[in-house]
Amino acid sequence: MSLKDTAYRFKEFWDDFRREKAGLVGLGILLFCLLVVIFEPVFLPYKDVNGNWRNISYWEDNTRAAPPVWTNLFSAKKSAVTVQIDEALVKEEFTKSERYPAGIDMRVYSFEYEYKYDLAPVDIILRTVADGNINMDIDVIRPDGQVVYVGSYTESGMQNTSLRFSIDTEGRSNVMNFVRERSSEFGINMSNTIGVRPTNIIFSELASDMFRARTPLKGTYTIRAKVPMTTLNVAGNNVDDVMLVVSGRVSGILGTDTSKRDLFSGIIAGLKWALFIGLITSIISVLIGVMYGIISAYFGGFVDTSMSFIWEIFVSVPVLPVLIVMSAIFKPSIWIIIASLIVFSWVGPVKTVRSMALQMKEETYIEAAKALGAGKWRIIFKHLAPLLLPYSFANMALAVPSTIIFEASLSLLGLGDPTIITWGQILHDAQSSGATLNGLWWWIVPPGLFIAVMGMTFAFLGFAMDKILHPKLRTR
Repeated sequence: MSLKDTAYRFKEFWDDFRREKAGLVGLGILLFCLLVVIFEPVFLPYKDVNGNWRNISYWEDNTRAAPPVWTNLFSAKKSAVTVQIDEALVKEEFTKSERYPAGIDMRVYSFEYEYKYDLAPVDIILRTVADGNINMDIDVIRPDGQVVYVGSYTESGMQNTSLRFSIDTEGRSNVMNFVRERSSEFGINMSNTIGVRPTNIIFSELASDMFRARTPLKGTYTIRAKVPMTTLNVAGNNVDDVMLVVSGRVSGILGTDTSKRDLFSGIIAGLKWALFIGLITSIISVLIGVMYGIISAYFGGFVDTSMSFIWEIFVSVPVLPVLIVMSAIFKPSIWIIIASLIVFSWVGPVKTVRSMALQMKEETYIEAAKALGAGKWRIIFKHLAPLLLPYSFANMALAVPSTIIFEASLSLLGLGDPTIITWGQILHDAQSSGATLNGLWWWIVPPGLFIAVMGMTFAFLGFAMDKILHPKLRTR
């Protein structure tokens, strides 16, 4: 077939396809998904998610089981949002502190955070990379002018060492001291401090009942990290990449799970595996099934009987239980899953293709090819396969949803490949962590919804192509 003939056939197909509205919707969703996969780094909030999905330390700055940011729209009290501030205002100044009452020249790294919510952040985390011997003081300047000393670092012998300071864990005692020193001035009752987060104190007005009925102190907060210049003037001592993370009560587009992982990043990273597993498995299995049906029909006789018997064996085997057994026997691997799905999925188009091939092999042009000396395999690959393969495109599209669901089912049962991110793995983690019982709906609904949308996409494409390519279903 010439290039001109191919272009004409494609144009003819497209003219029919664009009249199928459902097919266009499916094609639009598929193209969008392919763009997301191609430009995945652009869409991912966490760029290294693929290699760190199960690395707990990679997610430690996030809030555990935080709802999505957009849930603030439906809440009477607005929760602080997780933000990361990478750029600090750096300056040198002479300052006094509890550690340096006489005063000392400091290099000050300042971060401004605008607090405009009703519920305070869960934590404030300061990160930096340091070399040599470093002393660092950390404090917070509130909108009312009060300065809260939250802690300090004193580390030595560092070589490009990553430092992390969490106010929630390392600054609690200092924040309590801040309140205790002012308790007599503001009449603060210090008898009920159990379970009070340091951030709840920092972001609340100083009042007698502040531990029970906290009034948010809104405005601009300045978080400072101060390093003595006497330390930095010593050769080999250095502080770099200072950044601030405010861990809010709501986080990301789809929230976080109990391991603090960003679920939106997991959904985006799992998209390519859903497409890969679905497309590779369906294409290979359908091609095998089509060729199997053609060969069975063309050779006939004993060959046809034997191949039909083999087909009946495979078609009667319950796929999911067999996949469960195989995943339990072999080490869970995506390649084992794909191979297993192909082994049991090729039976789908066989009977339809076989019946069509039985009719086509009696056609005049097949008899003419035999008369001209064409061999059996030449007739199969040159005359039958090119005409029957287009009818398998609809089968390929319709086979993708079941493949995705099979993989999700295996992963949900804990038999998937743990080295990759799939929507089934996310659902398995949600089930294992009791997301349903704890009301973490944002951990369950999105992966299930995306599985349904992906299945719907290929179902729309399959139905549209079936109506166009299948002779008995053609309406035009």
